[in-house]
Amino acid sequence: MSAEMTPIETAKYVAARRAAEFVQDGMRVGLGTGSTADWMVRRLGERIKDEGLQIKGVPTSAATGQLAREVGIPVVSLDQAGWLDLTIDGADEFDGEFNLIKGGGGALLHEKIVATASDQMVVIADAGKEVETLGAFPLPVEVIPFGWQTTRTLIEEALDAMDVLGTSVTLRMKGDAPRVTDEGNHILDLHLKRIGNARHLALVLNQVPGVVENGLFLDICDKVVIGYGDGRVELRDLNDGSVETDQPGDKAENLFSDLAD
Repeated sequence: MSAEMTPIETAKYVAARRAAEFVQDGMRVGLGTGSTADWMVRRLGERIKDEGLQIKGVPTSAATGQLAREVGIPVVSLDQAGWLDLTIDGADEFDGEFNLIKGGGGALLHEKIVATASDQMVVIADAGKEVETLGAFPLPVEVIPFGWQTTRTLIEEALDAMDVLGTSVTLRMKGDAPRVTDEGNHILDLHLKRIGNARHLALVLNQVPGVVENGLFLDICDKVVIGYGDGRVELRDLNDGSVETDQPGDKAENLFSDLAD
């Protein structure tokens, strides 16, 4: 791959590499899904090859599992792993309290199960994913195929009583057919524009018949690693309130040397 990267690609890359440093020998690690998480998976593969890092990875999607195997990460199921030490995953949005919207990649159900089965969840994101209030990104909701149109109608009716600015609900498509998740379900995208009370909304959505899970990740994330287009990385810790910033410094010119091949 060429070392020429857009600022957003750079931000994703540096955040992923920084987050991969949290992984230590012997850990059972949840491997997220999406473009930013892919960089993290590749970095862990490098560490296994170069450092002899010994871990077990639990992928949150079939695509992540395939990539993990390709780069040399031993893959096990969540049932085989039991409880996880750490999950590293991306996000479509995050706010100041580390509440998230996830599911843009279609893996929200597996992602939420894996994240909540972990001692710690670290989110990796470019700076553009930070918002004051969740909702600009459409909220994914995974639903079973049977009666999905009825489920959509029930969701639309429920949204009328919610503190949101939009109530449009669309079926996510892949070409001419509905997008199918790894569990064989459909995804409804809720175009809410702004979510005033995420906790209330999450509870209401999961009570709608046909809904499997929603993309609101609340009280799950512990740390956020934010990448910037100039190579800076900011690490925020919810538990102790600390904020650290890593500057590219003198190593900036070599930052992407491993991508030059």
